[in-house]
Amino acid sequence: MYIKFLDLQKVNNSFGKELRDAVVNVVASGWYLHGHETETFEREFAEYIGTSHCIGVGNGLDALTLVLAAWKQMYGWNDGDEVIVPANTFIATVLAVSRVGLKPVFCEPKVHDALIDTALIEKLVNERTRCIVPVHLYGQVCDMAAVMSVAQTYGLKVLEDACQAHGAVYHTSSRCVESASQVLDGCRAGNLGDAAAFSFYPGKNLGCLGDGGCITTGDGDLASVVRSMANYGQKEKYVHCLKGFNSRLDEVQAAVLRVKLRRLDADNRRRMEVAHRYTEVLSSLCSDCNGGVKVPEKENAAGSHVYHIYALRTLNRDCFQRVLAEKGVQTLIHYPCPPHKQEAYREYSGLCFPVAEQWAREELSLPISQVITDDEVDFVLRAVESAWRG
Repeated sequence: MYIKFLDLQKVNNSFGKELRDAVVNVVASGWYLHGHETETFEREFAEYIGTSHCIGVGNGLDALTLVLAAWKQMYGWNDGDEVIVPANTFIATVLAVSRVGLKPVFCEPKVHDALIDTALIEKLVNERTRCIVPVHLYGQVCDMAAVMSVAQTYGLKVLEDACQAHGAVYHTSSRCVESASQVLDGCRAGNLGDAAAFSFYPGKNLGCLGDGGCITTGDGDLASVVRSMANYGQKEKYVHCLKGFNSRLDEVQAAVLRVKLRRLDADNRRRMEVAHRYTEVLSSLCSDCNGGVKVPEKENAAGSHVYHIYALRTLNRDCFQRVLAEKGVQTLIHYPCPPHKQEAYREYSGLCFPVAEQWAREELSLPISQVITDDEVDFVLRAVESAWRG
């Protein structure tokens, strides 16, 4: 047996004729952009998330970029104004900040779950800070009550990077700020800040058959500006009021997403079942010494975990990965190099973020999806236990 990290063909085949018919119907319609499927998906996804607006765009990076560009335009932010981002995230989070002429300011994550350490955010705020971008990394929700409390205190915008957290729900905890937690309790990722960005890259919990993304928000003014910016800055055809972009969710991808959205909650429940099985068995390998395997918590302090990624940590990561490959289990690393150590951001290379760098050295992602079978899960577990003990 060989277990792929993610078998996309199997995932898409699980939707059967319904998915194929959705694509065929779009092809036959003769309408491929800004049509019925996109409009309907935007409405359905907004209803699912709980926001009043959803704008389909080309990908997750565009979604992040468009919101920041819109706010910069709307509020007169200057080049070089600052945006607080996690020190460990996929580089798209940081690229979006740079693309619009703003400056990323990195914040360490928490060691136990890799999410932005909300206790450190306030120390990074100064007179040039304009926005916080918390990332719901691996499918787990950040402590958004704490994030929103800081934002409200200093008049900052909050852009959720929800590109890995489709369907995740926020829950309060004793550590949450009471006033904010009452408002946010039970809300989905994407409806917790001023706006949110989603990616529909094929491997996401809700993925299309190519690139795709969207923005969700309850702010009608922002939605209007973003929709214009994403369509060449047009107010109406050939009337360009803004220096815009070309970023569109096409009809084929929207039709695919509509089919998959109907099953998202059930698919997430299956991911949770698999993750909890992994954690139940592998917890015995956990140890604070001798490079033990550290498994994710079932639930973090702030909300549900929809396990876009099942992230282990171990001091012996690279060797462990090689042995698992020999035993027939494909794994990936999310992410082997934090943004501040990338060549693209060499101006930050002298900075030190020990927790982010620890995650980069130790993280290893096990296979997980809505279609992985119990037998395949058991095979992975046996391989991990054998690799560790042998």
